[in-house]
Amino acid sequence: MVAFDLETCARPNILKLQPYRCARDDYEDNGINILLDANENAYGPGLDMGSAVVNGHNNDLADLNVSGLNRYPDPHQIELKKLICHLRNSEGSSDLQPENLFVGVGSDEAIDSLIRTFCEPGKSSLLICPPTYGMYKVSACINDVGIVNVPLNPDFTPDVSRINDVLSSNSSIKLVYLCSPGNPTAKTIPQSAIEQILAHPTWNGVLVIDEAYIDFATRNQELTSLPKSNSPWDPPSMAPIVPCHPNLVVMGTLSKAHGLAGLRLGFAFCPAPIARLLNALKAPYNISNPTSQLAIKAMSPSSLELAHKKIKQIVVQRNRLVRELPNIPGIGRIVGGTEANFLLYEILDGVSDQSDCNSGDPRVLKSGSKKAGQPSNSYALAVYEQLAGSKGVVVRFRGKEHGCEGCLRVTVGTEEEVTVFLKEIKDVLADLLGPDKHIQDQVRQDAAQDQRQREESNVIA
Repeated sequence: MVAFDLETCARPNILKLQPYRCARDDYEDNGINILLDANENAYGPGLDMGSAVVNGHNNDLADLNVSGLNRYPDPHQIELKKLICHLRNSEGSSDLQPENLFVGVGSDEAIDSLIRTFCEPGKSSLLICPPTYGMYKVSACINDVGIVNVPLNPDFTPDVSRINDVLSSNSSIKLVYLCSPGNPTAKTIPQSAIEQILAHPTWNGVLVIDEAYIDFATRNQELTSLPKSNSPWDPPSMAPIVPCHPNLVVMGTLSKAHGLAGLRLGFAFCPAPIARLLNALKAPYNISNPTSQLAIKAMSPSSLELAHKKIKQIVVQRNRLVRELPNIPGIGRIVGGTEANFLLYEILDGVSDQSDCNSGDPRVLKSGSKKAGQPSNSYALAVYEQLAGSKGVVVRFRGKEHGCEGCLRVTVGTEEEVTVFLKEIKDVLADLLGPDKHIQDQVRQDAAQDQRQREESNVIA
């Protein structure tokens, strides 16, 4: 028996909330109606399309209908929702329907809306498992909601028994946010772990799975039981099981695998009662007309085929990084998994001859060998700064997060970008770890000073 009860879990004022209504709720823009209800400009948009430049290339935007930009967009986005549901529905199933979906301005709107729906400011809490995506904490702070941390295990799997113990002892927790694949861990969460949390006998709250990177993941032994989806690349998404649980929400986005980060379109699959609350809470026209048109275009068979092709290209370069990065002196282990479009790697403060190392791990020495390099935030910061400042290659420093000592997060780029990155990081590390002690001492001083300044200002690069 699941303890979840929407009537007592959601905030009372949200349960009573009547969504903003407009005349378009009752009378749609069908191309025939004369629309004199919303104070729009009846003469149309003042926009000369001509041609547009996208990524440095001229592109004909004839397919983008701008004639209706003087009208407010569809507040319900039913056509788009049907296409997103079809993408995540299992083969032959239509369990996910538009009434199960919330669409927003990126996944961040869903994150914030869930907090505003279920968490009482100054009273409620949410649970996160660091290291994880930073916006959960930011949104909680904005909404004056407490944060309960249950760190991931050393292998970056969720500590399910600890999570359930905390849920048993702290009734203020209304939401649990888990990222799968994790950011920055690039590791998927086993379905069994999610099922164990959902089966908690007394917790009255909602489990939210953030699947921003799921399209880069593969079906491993722990995810094989998930139903095959309609997507051409069949990601191991938890979305198809949402209708089976009253308190499971699965988020997604077009920013990553679909390459549409500039579009700002995210979504959340929910049980219909939760979706109704989120849709009542949102602004009436939160998805713009051009965003909706381009998102619908992204769901077309030809666009999905192109997205699949690009995903496969990313996987090829991801495998290349996994293969080649460990051969660079000063690079330690990959930390976490390989199920996203990025990798998390250790930067070491020294190197050893590979012949002195066990199992090819530069940190594990054979008996009697000299000290190997250890993961170092100072060196990772120095590499980060030199790559960006001198080489024009920008990665992400993640060493201040739980379990990520000395780590840089590297997004998988194009073949050309990966080639440049591998060369430049090899050169930077050669300078840092080479025989020139003056360079090493100066870098250590600069890195230490930079680290102190970051700690004082609480800024993470």
